[in-house]
Formats: sequence, structure tokens, C-alpha cells
Amino acid sequence: MRANSSIIENIRNLSPQQRLEAITEVLGNNDDHINALKGEGSLPLNVADGMIENVIGRFELPLGIATNFQVNSKDYLIPMAVEEPSVVAAASHMAKLARMNGGFQAYSDRPIMRGQIQLMDLKDLNAAKRKILEHKDELIFAANEKDKTLVDLGGGCEGLEVYLFEETPAGPMLIVHLLVDVCDAMGANTVNTMAEHIAPLIEKLTDGKVRLRILSNLADKRLVTASVKLNASQFTTKNYSGNEVIKGIFEAASFATVDPYRAATHNKGIMNGIDPVVVVTGNDWRAIEAGAHAFAARNGHYTSLTDWSISKNGDLLGKITLPMAVGLVGGATKTHPTAKAAIALLGVKTATELGQVIAAVGLAQNLAALRALATEGIQRGHMTLHARNLAVQAGAYGTEIDLIVKGMIDSQNVTMDNAVQILKSLK
Repeated sequence: MRANSSIIENIRNLSPQQRLEAITEVLGNNDDHINALKGEGSLPLNVADGMIENVIGRFELPLGIATNFQVNSKDYLIPMAVEEPSVVAAASHMAKLARMNGGFQAYSDRPIMRGQIQLMDLKDLNAAKRKILEHKDELIFAANEKDKTLVDLGGGCEGLEVYLFEETPAGPMLIVHLLVDVCDAMGANTVNTMAEHIAPLIEKLTDGKVRLRILSNLADKRLVTASVKLNASQFTTKNYSGNEVIKGIFEAASFATVDPYRAATHNKGIMNGIDPVVVVTGNDWRAIEAGAHAFAARNGHYTSLTDWSISKNGDLLGKITLPMAVGLVGGATKTHPTAKAAIALLGVKTATELGQVIAAVGLAQNLAALRALATEGIQRGHMTLHARNLAVQAGAYGTEIDLIVKGMIDSQNVTMDNAVQILKSLK
């Protein structure tokens, strides 16, 4: 591959060792990073024991590289830790099509996270709200006293909001939101610490009782948007014209915008691309999932995270917008050797840049699923994946897997018995 390029020719037919060798230049021939990506001692047991409780071992996922990605005119090799076949290949193929029209474009909000402080047992909600807002600057100053390092880096608490809920199952409550610029962190520890610190001050101001002091994973002030444009000729196949495929993609996407049952599966496909990158970089994939699905229901109707349309000249236009609270400092991003190697491979310099790349991967994955649905249908691809799993279970290795898959698909007999028989014939 060329330096600073995300193109690796013929990567599918390379061995795992050859693929690893192809990216060593990107990693600066760093043996620690190379060994971590290879999986050799990537997470020492003593490190794992310090990360969570009651450790007995480690659990591994396949780690692949999605190629061809170009975001904001910069090339990226995308590490993805995922057990589901086709995800890496599908993302790579869509990225290859996208780069023919300049790749993906992306932009982000500033990294503002919300901390919530729940206040109960108030005699007058509105009076308490006025009191808190009168002392807003004092409370923000107090919050920033708990993380002067963050403030020195240009971040910190910069806003405060107050919400009233007069009728809840537990009675009236007032909720204070701290708005914190967390810079390159995911932000949970910082925001939680600030909320804990100012809680006694709020109690003193209002004569109320503070209950919860906790970060919100609905990071609606920390959104990222990625977009892509493709022309009809890029979708032309032996059986379909490009215009037919684009029309099918648009119709499938429209289904997801109006029907929550379809939207749930549609968005799951998006997260098929996003989660593997979040996982391998040591970020909190559960927080990203929670924020994404909550954002999809922000208007009271669960809907698609992506928006697809057809331009006047027939181009396919795609866009995704979702919360993206990922970080490059703290947590597993700094303790897990493979996470550190994955970030080095990506070459991202800020959490904002990482979020933009992840959003582009999610958009690519969504496009791959929609294209399959609009043409041969998703089941054909799923049967191929099932055939690969059967081939591996039958004991196939390397090139044997593809030969067995082809044999099962050609004979329209995707079963374990057939996989075993084909493997025996190869031996």
C-alpha cells in the first residue's frame, strides 16, 4: 500500500500475516502495536485484572481492517473488532465506491456532555429554579474548581440549565443540567465528579434534597454528521441498472423513516459498523448505542438515523447524524494495548476526528445493507455468511473455506453435512 493510503490491493486474498505486514508502515514499524493487533499478549492478565472485577481470563473477537476509507480528504485504515461476517468487507466495498466521488464528508459539534443533578422535596419548584439560575455563575465556577486541568486545556463547565417535572411517579422534581466541554475525553468521570461536587451547594440554595448526580448518555450537544454522494453508474450490475438500485435504496430507507419495526433493524445495521470501531478503540460501545437509539426517538417516534435522497441529476445522497461521545484519553483507550495500537493505526489526533470517522463507517455499513436489500436481498448474503461459518465448523482453513462456500452455494445445499463432504473431497 502507498503511505497514507487506505487502499490495500487484493487484501481479501492475503493471509493474516501478509495483511499485518501491509500496515506495518502505517504503524511506524512499532513492534508493540504490531504484536497487540496480532493478538500476541495483547491484553496481559494482570492488566485485565486491573480493568474489571473477578477476572478469570480474556475474551477475544476477530480483528479486521476495513480499507478504502476517505473522510474529509484524509485516508483511514479502519480497525474493527467484530464477530459477524461481511461487516468489514461490506464497509470496505462501500468506502471504495464513495472515494470515487471524494469519499465521506463529516463535521462535528463541540464535545459538550451533560451532567444531571436530580433535586427532590422542594416546596416551590419555580422558586428553586430562580434561585439556581441566580447563582449560575457561582455553580459553574465551583464545578470547574474540580478539574482545573480540563479548564487549562480549553474545556470545562460552561453552562447550566434547569428543567422542571411537576408530575412524576415519585412526585415533583427539578433537574439541573451541567454542560461540560470534555475536550478529548469521553467525559463520564469528569462530569460525574463535577455534579457530585456542586450537589451540596444546590441543596443549600434550595433547601431540597439531591438524589442522582450522573452523566447523561444522550449527548445531543455532541453530534457528528457524515455525508456521501454516489452516482447511478456506480451501482449498475448485470441484473440491475444503477437507477433501479438507487430507487430501491431510497425506497428501503423511506420504510425505515416511517416504521419503528423497520427502523430498529435499519439502525442495528448502522451500529454493525460503528460498534466494532468503538470497541477496538477502547471506548464505551454501550454508551454510544444508548445515545444513538435515544436520539433516534428524540421526536417521540423511533426512526432512522440516516437520511437518503435522490438529487435532481439522479445521484444518491446519504447523511447520518447521531451523538458520538468517544474519547482518546482515559479508560481502556490508555490501558488496553490493542486499543492503543488501533488508535495509532487510525492516525486520529482528536476525539472529534475519531467520531467523524466512526460516523462515516456507520453510513457505509448502512449503504451496504440497503444496497443488498434493493438488489438480491439480504438473505443471499446471509446464506453465504452461514456457509462460511459451516465451513469453519467443518474444519476448513484458509483457501479451503472459500472453496467449500462456493460448493455449497452452487449446489444450493448449505448444510453441515455438505460442508464436511466437500472438505473431504478437497483433502
